[in-house]
Amino acid sequence: MKAIQLNEYGGPEVLQLIDTEVPSLGEQDVLVEVKAVGVNYADTARRQGEYVVPTPLPFIPGSEVAGVVAGVGENVQGIEKGMRVVALIEAGGYAEYAVVHAKALIPIPDGMSFAEAAALPVQGQSAYHILKTMGQLQEGETVLVHAASGGVGLLAVQLAKIFGAGKVLATASTPEKLQLAEKMGADKLINYSEATWDQEVQQYTNGTGVDVALEMVGGSIFHQTRKCLADFGRLVIYGVASGEQAKFHPASLMARNQAVVGFFLPQIMKRPDLFRNSFQEILTYVQQGKLKLTIGGTYPLAEAAHVHQLFHERKTTGKIVLEP
Repeated sequence: MKAIQLNEYGGPEVLQLIDTEVPSLGEQDVLVEVKAVGVNYADTARRQGEYVVPTPLPFIPGSEVAGVVAGVGENVQGIEKGMRVVALIEAGGYAEYAVVHAKALIPIPDGMSFAEAAALPVQGQSAYHILKTMGQLQEGETVLVHAASGGVGLLAVQLAKIFGAGKVLATASTPEKLQLAEKMGADKLINYSEATWDQEVQQYTNGTGVDVALEMVGGSIFHQTRKCLADFGRLVIYGVASGEQAKFHPASLMARNQAVVGFFLPQIMKRPDLFRNSFQEILTYVQQGKLKLTIGGTYPLAEAAHVHQLFHERKTTGKIVLEP
């Protein structure tokens, strides 16, 4: 089969198209013929050797796979060849075939494309649990979503509204990206390439700040976001896209009962009660038309390096998908 592999850490150019063996199945595994694989910032961090957990080499990236069941292990029940499925896996998705534990598979609803299904395991679940599980969003509260035109951001804007947020403030780096967030329901649009964007947040909230903030940039953006928190506000960190770790004094949170919380999706995966229930809930929102999926582009698997370059240049919006 064809796959994208990295043998060293580095820029997009280290992603190489290779020929390799189709992976073998364990007794409780399922072989999926991959039709679509989601691309995430975590994949770029893996490639650079900067992910939250170590990335062993050689390595085939890709954690969101949607496709057709091509084989089942001896002890797998209730799953048959030909079923359309989607799953979140540790790695190995940038390939024509991937092995998935049977318990990780979710059937794809009728009418949903493989590309749409691949948009949900990482970014849909992340947006859901950042807001609900870690951010503890309550009805009527105000939410600040950074990078609101990205895969997580566009879903977070919509889910915040579904969960009852009073106002959603969206930031992005260009007018075009902000318009996309507005279409998804954002109430206030802010260009965070402007140095005083945090003042806009304060003005819009009449100086009270936001109750929940989603932050994945790091550096100065983290510090400005902290200034935007209301009393009892929660800032949820789910990435460091700038590569710059922010430092602050934890005791400074005490005066206004604020919180800085970390989010890492693999921890949610260790809790099937959280993962499966939220995934079904998200699928229901999509089927009901409450949650719109934005596929920003589909590319052949062989163009993985080009896609990673687009991520670095911040030229993507919505969900980006590779198709083997």
